[in-house]
Amino acid sequence: MARKSVTFEMRNQKRLIPSYIVIVTWVVFTFVLIGWVIFASLSTSQEIFSDHMFRFESGFHFENYARAWRTQKVSVYFMNSVLYTVISCTAIILIAAPAAYVLSRFRFKGNLLIQNMIASALGIPAIMIVMPLFGLVSRLRLTNNRWLLIFLYVSMNVPFATFFLLSFFKNLSSTYEEAAAIDGCSPTGTFWRIMLPLVQPGIITVTVFNFITIWNEYFMSMIFANKTTVRPVSVGLFNMIQAMRYTGDWGGMFASVVIVFAPTFILYIFLSERIIQGVTAGAIKG
Repeated sequence: MARKSVTFEMRNQKRLIPSYIVIVTWVVFTFVLIGWVIFASLSTSQEIFSDHMFRFESGFHFENYARAWRTQKVSVYFMNSVLYTVISCTAIILIAAPAAYVLSRFRFKGNLLIQNMIASALGIPAIMIVMPLFGLVSRLRLTNNRWLLIFLYVSMNVPFATFFLLSFFKNLSSTYEEAAAIDGCSPTGTFWRIMLPLVQPGIITVTVFNFITIWNEYFMSMIFANKTTVRPVSVGLFNMIQAMRYTGDWGGMFASVVIVFAPTFILYIFLSERIIQGVTAGAIKG
């Protein structure tokens, strides 16, 4: 029996070899690409276009980061994105979590209709609503407004967050609420003190997804944020790349790229296990 099981495992492993090759190839390609960008951010423009960039004959040029942060206005774009992302992610959870809890735990007329509308909203692309939305915003003279961008980010991501958290709340035992009611806790207090902490894996996962989506969002910010003072990093980075045609500061440009993708990269490193746990828990429970 032991030999048969070993033989069976070896056969399964052989079948997975093509998958392993694809994964290893993708990982190596990703690391090489990221490593090249980091090395380029520490080199001069002449070294980037030479065949000995990785030798660092002139040393590490950390001044590229300082120059990108100050002269290329990366600091302005970066702080704008931090403001948009933090406020939007917080508002999304404050709206989506209570909504998902009510829809999953209470039965009322129109409950299923609301859930279907939320699911339908996930399939509406932003390009379909941007033109009428831009006309309305222009009439109200709200373009180049930080709070408008935050409102758009929140309204566009609330359906996904609500739909994602529904499965977590649906599978929580009702005994928690019964015990809280016996202790004299109100339904509102039960949600904030007991039920919300129980879905922490789902909240962390959906917050990370929203963070990445808002941080890298380009389409809406390009249309509604034309001023430098309100641009996020995605639009600002595109403008910097266009400016490289005239300045030739390629080292500063790659330093800007590293600064822009560093927050999401660090977030994945420290919260990757939480993200996987949240996704798999939602899939199993749902």
